[in-house]
Amino acid sequence: MEIRTAVSPRDVKHYTTERLREEFLIQNLFVEDEMKWVYSHIDRIMIGAAVPVDKELVLAAGEELRADYFLQRREMGVINIGGSGTIVVDGKSYALDYKDGMYIGMGAKDISFRSECPEHPAKFYINSAPAHTAYPTTLIKLEGEAEEGVVIIKEENRVELGCLEESNHRVINKYILPGQVESCQLVMGMTALKPGSVWNTMPCHTHDRRMEVYLYFEMPEDAFVMHYMGEPTETRHVVMRNEEAIISPSWSIHAGSGSRAYTFIWGMVGENQVFTDMDGIDNKDLR
Repeated sequence: MEIRTAVSPRDVKHYTTERLREEFLIQNLFVEDEMKWVYSHIDRIMIGAAVPVDKELVLAAGEELRADYFLQRREMGVINIGGSGTIVVDGKSYALDYKDGMYIGMGAKDISFRSECPEHPAKFYINSAPAHTAYPTTLIKLEGEAEEGVVIIKEENRVELGCLEESNHRVINKYILPGQVESCQLVMGMTALKPGSVWNTMPCHTHDRRMEVYLYFEMPEDAFVMHYMGEPTETRHVVMRNEEAIISPSWSIHAGSGSRAYTFIWGMVGENQVFTDMDGIDNKDLR
């Protein structure tokens, strides 16, 4: 498990490109038959991935958490960006296809991950945050029919924004948030850009009440995203490739423009779960 410490905006404005990448960029998350984790001191979020190929991967707390089991004092959100797979939670199996998600509540003890086909393994992307109470473990799907333990994303939580003329036509799918899948503090979802659009989260914003992590994917090998961060008047950029994630402190903007359309998963933890609680930045005020 890699540990990342919190940082001050006064320091970040002096970072070189390499230092900026060391502090915020997360690479090589998806490694076959391994679970990889980055533990950030920023709101104590954990960013991880599990790619089971030839074996089932079992979730362990690790020495860093000083817990009897991983979710003893935590909750977890998962979105599968690979082939079909299964998550087993305390003996109950949940099948996840491409872009299916899952919320696993505090108190779940025995958790493991496996793929249905080794030639096309599942890629489970994970966000975890400290929790104070237990909410039900729930499977989340983009479409289909709801049943016990399964939630279909509600129509009001599938939001189409932007336009092609402004290069930001996109669809936001909200997986974990109040009124759909309850959690202590984790809010999680996925945004897909329409062909011809390249800008996400534009106009950009900050939200001092919570931090955010982005995972960019569905990008060919030669594509990239210029991810923008920093204070609105001290912006910086990080060049990002397919299946790379980046940590965004609450004081930082978080926006990107790509060499082509792409998809990204966003996860937020912090003071509140109000999706619209944002401090908007006028384009003319960016520097």
